[in-house]
Amino acid sequence: MFVDSHCHLSFPELASQLPQIRQAMADAGVDRALCICTTLEEFEDVHALAMRYDNFWASAGVHPDNEGIAEPTVDKLLELAARPRVVGIGETGLDYYQMDERKGGRTIADLEWQRERFRTHIRAARACRKPLIIHTRASSADTVAILKEEGEDGSPGSAGGVFHCFTETMDVARAALDLGFHISFSGILTFKSAADLREVAKFVPLDRLLIETDSPYLAPVPYRGKINNPSYVPFVARQVAELRGMSVEAVGEATSRNFETLFSGVKS
Repeated sequence: MFVDSHCHLSFPELASQLPQIRQAMADAGVDRALCICTTLEEFEDVHALAMRYDNFWASAGVHPDNEGIAEPTVDKLLELAARPRVVGIGETGLDYYQMDERKGGRTIADLEWQRERFRTHIRAARACRKPLIIHTRASSADTVAILKEEGEDGSPGSAGGVFHCFTETMDVARAALDLGFHISFSGILTFKSAADLREVAKFVPLDRLLIETDSPYLAPVPYRGKINNPSYVPFVARQVAELRGMSVEAVGEATSRNFETLFSGVKS
């Protein structure tokens, strides 16, 4: 009934518990998950999950935060995207959050490598016609601008995709939707501090909405502070259902249908 559209099951804290997690998913009615790649070095582990389990799929990409790792090229991303059960390009995008602390005091101008890496992913996604999985944090203006500059406007030939783990404003949500993107909400939606984000979740059209865990991070209430896993995604669906006056089953059905629409080849 439910799909976790973004999780990191190759990360050690989850990979070591996979049999238990899969049982918990089945018990919670979570029948599919998209395993997200964050480095080229990690790809084989992510892809192996998708090849081993018929209800997992994989992406190919390099997270904007990662440095000191193999840098992606369009050709390399296209090679990985052609593998069986790879359905998206990313996680990619921009992250300027607390850059002074995390980036050694550098400025936004110094993060041109992030912007070039993002463009590489967009070009690969357009070439292979697979959707982008976008991470944007404290960088939404540049994220939207670069998508537009690279021709992502929802027209034929656009890759499209999803703004994952959405935490931005209503205006950013409108901009993403105008470009033809889906918007995905995580356990953050259940946090007491997320009142503004809940308004965004009420606004996003139901046929453009996804749910995710981003596990092992961001466990929803009542598990906040614990290690997250895909079996918790129904708590995100429940919050969406309460906001929109729907049943949780209807949210599960709608978001599962949206997942199938965006990521071709993932039907049960």
